[in-house]
Amino acid sequence: MHLEFINQWFRNGFVAAYVATFFLACSQSAEEAGKGDPMVSAGDSGKLQVTTTVNMVSDLVRQVGGDHVEVTEIMGPGVDPHLYKASANDVTKLQNAEIIFYVGLLLEGKMEEVLGKLKDGGKPVYAVTQDLQKTKLLDSGEYEDHFDPHVWFEVPLWKETIDVVVAGLSKADPDHKADYEANGKAAKEKMEDLQMWATEKVNELPVEKRLLVTSHDAYNYFGRAYGFKVVGLQGISTVSEAGLADRTKLVDFIKEQKVKSIFVETTVNPDAIKAIATDAEVTIGGELFSDAMGELGQMEGGLDLGTYEGMIKHNISTIVNALR
Repeated sequence: MHLEFINQWFRNGFVAAYVATFFLACSQSAEEAGKGDPMVSAGDSGKLQVTTTVNMVSDLVRQVGGDHVEVTEIMGPGVDPHLYKASANDVTKLQNAEIIFYVGLLLEGKMEEVLGKLKDGGKPVYAVTQDLQKTKLLDSGEYEDHFDPHVWFEVPLWKETIDVVVAGLSKADPDHKADYEANGKAAKEKMEDLQMWATEKVNELPVEKRLLVTSHDAYNYFGRAYGFKVVGLQGISTVSEAGLADRTKLVDFIKEQKVKSIFVETTVNPDAIKAIATDAEVTIGGELFSDAMGELGQMEGGLDLGTYEGMIKHNISTIVNALR
């Protein structure tokens, strides 16, 4: 469920400027592009050089790749991939990668054209969601013929993306194929354990209290998986902004449903949700990770918030504890 207001995915004039930046970067050799920037110097470590867009994908690659890969990430903690415009240096990192992984389903909407150009040019570029069955995906509700890209919030569905990473790494580095396959199997087992934990934790919360109100509609897969009714102030993409009528409607909904707490997100400006909390006279239940995880090595209660497991456990614990 969400409050609808539709805006264009691409701002006028952006694509043309972005493609021009791409071709400018491609006119340089990999050696020239990497000068002065050790982060994009492929192969110096002897490891497979992988570039990822968001840190949920980085976590997948690190789990499957282990010691055989070196990951360069375009978007870190707190970055909204719906709005992100890559710099010329980002394009260089993509160009110099030996293999690229991204979410797909238009999550990285403003980077789709560059990723497509790289793939057409022969670069191994994989959307980790590319093999998911369409019948398992949720409609975006805003953009015709597109799906909701926030699949990582349904753990069993995100588990299915591991196969793409295993296959991609194995093709790029066949000498370590057995390791990638073994690591992929271990990652799946870890996610199965995580799903069991998530189900048990959510079951601590009565069904009638499972109302999740957040900044934008990032949690519909979460709602489907764990029995929550989800309401986002903004739609699937944060490109659009909520109007006064939308805010008023949400305040009325919170009061009518007697929602105890609502939540801010790490990648969305919290001001609108905080104002709604004030108007509806409810508390802010905490900050949730939505389109990005935390900083790798950022510890909380024994959890690394820069990992997929840490993100999921933080979110579910925060939600359940606030809505009890």
